[in-house]
Amino acid sequence: MCEKSCAECRKLHEECGVFGIARLSDDSVDVREETRYALYALQHRGQESCGISVNDHGVITTVKDVGLVPEVLCNDRLETLPNGQMAIGHVRYATTGSANAINAQPIFIRHAKGTLSLAHNGNLTNAAAIRQEYQNQGIVFHTTNDTEVIAYTIAKERLTSSCIEEAVEKTMEKIVGAYSLVILSPRKLIAARDPMGFRPLVIGTLPGGGYVFASETCALDAVGAKYLRDVKPGEIVEVFEGKLQTYKQGKDRAEGFCVFEFIYFARPDSVLEGQSVHRARKLAGALLAKAHPVDADVVIGVPDSGLDAAQGYAAESGIPYGVGLLKNRYIGRTFIQPKQSQRENSVKIKLNAISSTVKGKRVVMIDDSIVRGTTSQRIVKLLRDAGASEVHMRVTAPPFTNPCYFGTDVDSKENLIACRMSHEEIEKSIGVDSLGYLSVEDAKKLAPDSDCGFCVGCFTGEYPVDTAGVRHKDKFEEKLKKL
Repeated sequence: MCEKSCAECRKLHEECGVFGIARLSDDSVDVREETRYALYALQHRGQESCGISVNDHGVITTVKDVGLVPEVLCNDRLETLPNGQMAIGHVRYATTGSANAINAQPIFIRHAKGTLSLAHNGNLTNAAAIRQEYQNQGIVFHTTNDTEVIAYTIAKERLTSSCIEEAVEKTMEKIVGAYSLVILSPRKLIAARDPMGFRPLVIGTLPGGGYVFASETCALDAVGAKYLRDVKPGEIVEVFEGKLQTYKQGKDRAEGFCVFEFIYFARPDSVLEGQSVHRARKLAGALLAKAHPVDADVVIGVPDSGLDAAQGYAAESGIPYGVGLLKNRYIGRTFIQPKQSQRENSVKIKLNAISSTVKGKRVVMIDDSIVRGTTSQRIVKLLRDAGASEVHMRVTAPPFTNPCYFGTDVDSKENLIACRMSHEEIEKSIGVDSLGYLSVEDAKKLAPDSDCGFCVGCFTGEYPVDTAGVRHKDKFEEKLKKL
C-alpha cells in the first residue's frame, strides 16, 4: 500500500533547483536577499529542503535545513550570513538521499587546497560505484546523496589540477548521468552542465553588473536579471573578477533534454532551450485534441500544469474552456497523512471540483501524467460527484513504462500502472469514459522554437546514455545499504 498521499503518488518530482549569483565587488546589493528571491521562484522544483552559501572575500558561509524557503531562510537566519559578493542557492526534492537536514544543499567541504560549496540538479547513474571506491580509500561520507560524491571528486581532482575549473573538468570525465552544477570557490563562481543537457541551466546578466546562473529563467526575472543564454551541454563557465568566461566549450544543442521539463516541472513563465514552457504546454493540448477528439461540452485542466494544455485543447477542438478544479495553494507537494482514510480524503483538501462548470456536462479533463493511477481515480470521482455526466481524460505525456535514472522520480515498472494494466483496464480503474495519451512522436514536437533533442527513456526504455548497470530503479540510499 502506498505510504504517501494521493498527491504524492500522482505527481512526479524533479531533483532540485539551483541558483548562483556574482555581483561586482563594490556593489552594495544584498546577494543573500537576491538568492532568497530566486529560490522563491524555484520553489516548485523542490519543497523538502533548501539552503544558501555566501562568499564574502573568500570565506564561504552556509545556511540550510529541511523546509520551504520562507521557513529555512527567514530574516533571522539570513542575517547570520555575511553579505558577500557571490552566493549559490538550492531547493531540493530527494530522489537520491532521504529527506533530512544532512542531505540539504549546498554541500560545503574543506579540502587540501581550500574550500568549495556545490549545488546540484540531476542524478548520477554511477554515484554508488564511485562512493564505494572512495570509501575503500578511507574517505568518510556524511550524506546519502550523490552531490557529495561530486564534491569529493572535485576535491580529489583538485590535488593534481592547476585550478578548480580543471578539477571540475576531470570530474565531468568520471561522473555519468544528469547534472547541472553551480560551484562556489573562494574566488570564483562556476557553472557546469552534463554533456547530454538533461537538466536546464541558464545564464543571466544583472543590470548593475554581474551574472547569475539558474535552473529556469523565472529565477532571473525574480532578481531583475536579463537572460543571456543557456549553459551549453558539457560546458564549464566561470565568473572571475566580474568577468564571464568559458573554461570548457560545450555542444551547440542538448541531445537528451528531459521532455518532462516542458510537460510538468518548469514554471509556465520560464523559457528553456529557447522554448516558452507555456507555449509548449498549449501545443501539447492542441496535439492531444488532434489525436484524441471527443464530443464534449467543456475542457478543464488539473492544476497547475494541466491548465495551459487544457487551453490548447479547447482552442484546437472548439470546445469551451472552463475552470473545473480549484487547487488549495496552502498545501504543498509534501502533504502526507499517516492513516489510509486521511490519505484518501487528502485529494478533497488539495483539489475541489467547481460544480457550476461540470454539472450535467461532458467533461474533457487534461492532466500531465498518470503514474500509479490512484489520484487520477480520485479526481475523476470528484468530478462525478460534482455532477459531470461524462469524464474523458487526456494526458500530455505518453504512458510511463520505464523508470527514469536522471533526476525524475519515475518509479520502477512494478509501480507504474501502464506496466500492469491494458489501456481498457486503466480506463476502468480510474473511472473515465475514455482515455488518450500524447504519443512519443508528438512529445518530441513540444519545442518547435528549439532544436534540442529529448530524453524520452521513461516512455520508450531507450536512454541517451548507457543504463545497463542501473536497470533496476534503486534509490541511491538503497544502493548504499547493499555495498
